[in-house]
Amino acid sequence: MKKEVLNIKELSFSYSQENQIYKNFNLSLHKGEIKSIVGSSGSGKSTLFELITNNLKPNNGIIKHKNISSIFQDPYSSFHPTYTIYEQVNDVVESFADLDILLKKFGLNFELFNQMPHKLSGGQLQRCSIIRSILMKPDLILADEPLSALDNILAFEVMKTLLDFKDKFGLLLITHDYDLAQWCSDEIIDIENVK
Repeated sequence: MKKEVLNIKELSFSYSQENQIYKNFNLSLHKGEIKSIVGSSGSGKSTLFELITNNLKPNNGIIKHKNISSIFQDPYSSFHPTYTIYEQVNDVVESFADLDILLKKFGLNFELFNQMPHKLSGGQLQRCSIIRSILMKPDLILADEPLSALDNILAFEVMKTLLDFKDKFGLLLITHDYDLAQWCSDEIIDIENVK
Protein backbone atom coordinates (compact mmCIF):
# COMPACT_ATOMS: atom_id res chain seq x y z
CA MET A 1 0.00 0.00 0.00
CA LYS A 2 1.38 3.42 -0.95
CA LYS A 3 1.86 6.16 1.63
CA GLU A 4 -1.25 8.06 2.68
CA VAL A 5 -0.76 11.78 2.02
CA LEU A 6 -4.20 13.08 3.01
CA ASN A 7 -6.80 11.84 5.45
CA ILE A 8 -10.05 13.69 6.15
CA LYS A 9 -12.38 12.20 8.77
CA GLU A 10 -15.90 13.31 9.66
CA LEU A 11 -15.33 16.85 8.36
CA SER A 12 -18.13 19.33 8.99
CA PHE A 13 -18.02 22.97 7.99
CA SER A 14 -20.53 25.76 7.53
CA TYR A 15 -20.29 29.49 6.94
CA SER A 16 -23.60 29.89 8.76
CA GLN A 17 -26.35 27.67 10.21
CA GLU A 18 -28.24 27.89 6.92
CA ASN A 19 -25.17 27.23 4.76
CA GLN A 20 -23.81 23.77 5.60
CA ILE A 21 -20.96 23.05 3.16
CA TYR A 22 -19.74 19.71 4.56
CA LYS A 23 -21.26 17.25 6.98
CA ASN A 24 -19.29 14.17 8.10
CA PHE A 25 -17.19 14.23 4.92
CA ASN A 26 -14.42 11.63 4.54
CA LEU A 27 -11.57 11.42 2.04
CA SER A 28 -8.22 9.69 1.85
CA LEU A 29 -5.52 10.05 -0.80
CA HIS A 30 -2.32 8.07 -1.32
CA LYS A 31 0.90 8.81 -3.19
CA GLY A 32 0.42 7.99 -6.87
CA GLU A 33 -3.35 8.60 -6.73
CA ILE A 34 -5.36 11.32 -8.44
CA LYS A 35 -8.78 12.22 -7.09
CA SER A 36 -10.95 14.92 -8.64
CA ILE A 37 -13.42 17.14 -6.83
CA VAL A 38 -16.24 18.22 -9.15
CA GLY A 39 -19.36 20.28 -8.59
CA SER A 40 -21.06 23.48 -9.65
CA SER A 41 -19.71 26.93 -8.87
CA GLY A 42 -20.25 27.76 -5.20
CA SER A 43 -20.69 24.13 -4.14
CA GLY A 44 -17.67 24.16 -1.80
CA LYS A 45 -14.83 22.83 -3.96
CA SER A 46 -12.39 25.65 -3.17
CA THR A 47 -13.60 25.72 0.44
CA LEU A 48 -12.25 22.19 0.80
CA PHE A 49 -8.77 23.36 -0.23
CA GLU A 50 -8.99 26.25 2.23
CA LEU A 51 -9.80 23.74 4.97
CA ILE A 52 -6.94 21.41 3.98
CA THR A 53 -4.43 24.28 3.97
CA ASN A 54 -5.74 25.51 7.33
CA ASN A 55 -6.92 28.86 5.98
CA LEU A 56 -10.36 27.89 7.30
CA LYS A 57 -11.08 25.93 10.47
CA PRO A 58 -13.55 23.02 10.38
CA ASN A 59 -16.49 22.97 12.78
CA ASN A 60 -15.73 19.30 13.42
CA GLY A 61 -13.52 16.55 12.09
CA ILE A 62 -9.85 15.88 11.50
CA ILE A 63 -7.66 16.75 8.52
CA LYS A 64 -4.20 15.19 8.38
CA HIS A 65 -1.82 15.67 5.49
CA LYS A 66 1.81 15.48 4.48
CA ASN A 67 3.84 18.24 2.78
CA ILE A 68 1.64 20.27 0.38
CA SER A 69 2.19 22.42 -2.68
CA SER A 70 -0.57 24.14 -4.63
CA ILE A 71 -1.38 25.06 -8.22
CA PHE A 72 -3.92 27.86 -8.51
CA GLN A 73 -6.40 28.77 -11.21
CA ASP A 74 -4.98 32.24 -11.95
CA PRO A 75 -1.25 31.99 -12.69
CA TYR A 76 -0.77 35.78 -12.57
CA SER A 77 -1.83 35.89 -8.91
CA SER A 78 0.59 33.03 -8.14
CA PHE A 79 3.71 35.10 -8.82
CA HIS A 80 4.89 38.47 -7.49
CA PRO A 81 5.13 40.94 -10.40
CA THR A 82 8.54 42.43 -9.46
CA TYR A 83 10.68 39.27 -9.25
CA THR A 84 11.68 36.79 -11.93
CA ILE A 85 10.07 33.37 -12.02
CA TYR A 86 13.44 31.83 -11.18
CA GLU A 87 13.90 34.05 -8.09
CA GLN A 88 10.45 33.16 -6.79
CA VAL A 89 10.91 29.44 -7.35
CA ASN A 90 14.35 29.62 -5.73
CA ASP A 91 12.67 30.95 -2.57
CA VAL A 92 10.64 27.78 -2.07
CA VAL A 93 12.66 24.87 -3.44
CA GLU A 94 15.76 23.19 -2.07
CA SER A 95 17.10 21.80 -5.34
CA PHE A 96 16.90 22.59 -9.04
CA ALA A 97 18.18 19.11 -9.95
CA ASP A 98 15.10 18.29 -12.05
CA LEU A 99 14.63 21.76 -13.57
CA ASP A 100 16.09 20.98 -17.02
CA ILE A 101 13.95 17.83 -17.31
CA LEU A 102 10.81 19.68 -16.23
CA LEU A 103 11.39 22.65 -18.53
CA LYS A 104 11.85 20.30 -21.47
CA LYS A 105 8.81 18.20 -20.55
CA PHE A 106 6.61 21.29 -20.27
CA GLY A 107 7.96 22.92 -23.43
CA LEU A 108 9.73 25.85 -21.79
CA ASN A 109 13.34 27.09 -21.69
CA PHE A 110 15.50 28.62 -18.97
CA GLU A 111 15.59 32.07 -20.60
CA LEU A 112 11.81 32.25 -20.28
CA PHE A 113 11.98 30.89 -16.71
CA ASN A 114 14.30 33.80 -15.85
CA GLN A 115 11.79 36.46 -17.03
CA MET A 116 9.40 38.65 -15.06
CA PRO A 117 5.87 37.16 -14.85
CA HIS A 118 4.26 39.81 -17.10
CA LYS A 119 6.58 38.79 -19.96
CA LEU A 120 4.94 35.34 -20.13
CA SER A 121 1.58 34.28 -21.52
CA GLY A 122 -0.97 32.82 -19.12
CA GLY A 123 -0.23 29.33 -20.45
CA GLN A 124 3.53 29.72 -20.01
CA LEU A 125 3.09 31.12 -16.51
CA GLN A 126 0.78 28.29 -15.48
CA ARG A 127 3.34 25.74 -16.67
CA CYS A 128 5.95 27.56 -14.54
CA SER A 129 3.54 27.30 -11.60
CA ILE A 130 3.22 23.54 -12.14
CA ILE A 131 7.02 23.17 -12.40
CA ARG A 132 7.43 25.12 -9.15
CA SER A 133 4.92 22.87 -7.46
CA ILE A 134 6.73 19.68 -8.55
CA LEU A 135 10.18 21.09 -7.63
CA MET A 136 8.92 21.64 -4.07
CA LYS A 137 8.88 17.82 -3.80
CA PRO A 138 5.47 17.67 -2.10
CA ASP A 139 3.68 14.56 -0.93
CA LEU A 140 0.38 16.21 -1.89
CA ILE A 141 -0.46 18.65 -4.68
CA LEU A 142 -3.69 20.63 -4.48
CA ALA A 143 -4.63 21.80 -7.97
CA ASP A 144 -7.51 24.27 -8.25
CA GLU A 145 -8.63 24.44 -11.92
CA PRO A 146 -4.95 24.31 -12.98
CA LEU A 147 -5.67 24.08 -16.71
CA SER A 148 -8.18 26.91 -17.06
CA ALA A 149 -5.53 29.32 -18.44
CA LEU A 150 -4.67 26.88 -21.24
CA ASP A 151 -6.38 26.06 -24.53
CA ASN A 152 -7.79 22.52 -24.83
CA ILE A 153 -4.88 20.99 -26.74
CA LEU A 154 -2.23 22.47 -24.46
CA ALA A 155 -4.30 21.59 -21.37
CA PHE A 156 -4.34 17.94 -22.44
CA GLU A 157 -0.57 17.95 -23.07
CA VAL A 158 0.17 19.63 -19.73
CA MET A 159 -2.05 17.20 -17.82
CA LYS A 160 -0.46 14.26 -19.60
CA THR A 161 2.97 15.58 -18.60
CA LEU A 162 1.85 16.10 -14.99
CA LEU A 163 0.71 12.47 -14.93
CA ASP A 164 4.27 11.41 -15.83
CA PHE A 165 5.28 12.52 -12.33
CA LYS A 166 2.27 11.24 -10.40
CA ASP A 167 4.14 8.43 -8.64
CA LYS A 168 5.97 11.17 -6.67
CA PHE A 169 2.85 12.65 -5.01
CA GLY A 170 -0.90 12.41 -4.52
CA LEU A 171 -2.95 14.89 -6.57
CA LEU A 172 -6.25 16.38 -5.46
CA LEU A 173 -7.77 18.19 -8.44
CA ILE A 174 -10.62 20.68 -8.47
CA THR A 175 -12.17 20.85 -11.92
CA HIS A 176 -15.44 21.75 -13.60
CA ASP A 177 -14.31 19.60 -16.55
CA TYR A 178 -15.95 16.22 -15.97
CA ASP A 179 -14.33 14.73 -19.09
CA LEU A 180 -10.88 15.66 -17.76
CA ALA A 181 -11.74 14.19 -14.37
CA GLN A 182 -12.90 10.92 -15.97
CA TRP A 183 -9.78 10.72 -18.10
CA CYS A 184 -7.17 11.25 -15.37
CA SER A 185 -8.72 10.33 -12.02
CA ASP A 186 -8.66 7.23 -9.88
CA GLU A 187 -11.83 8.55 -8.21
CA ILE A 188 -14.25 11.39 -8.85
CA ILE A 189 -15.99 13.01 -5.89
CA ASP A 190 -19.06 15.05 -6.77
CA ILE A 191 -19.25 17.51 -3.88
CA GLU A 192 -22.99 17.95 -4.32
CA ASN A 193 -23.55 14.24 -3.61
CA VAL A 194 -21.55 14.10 -0.38
CA LYS A 195 -23.08 16.90 1.64
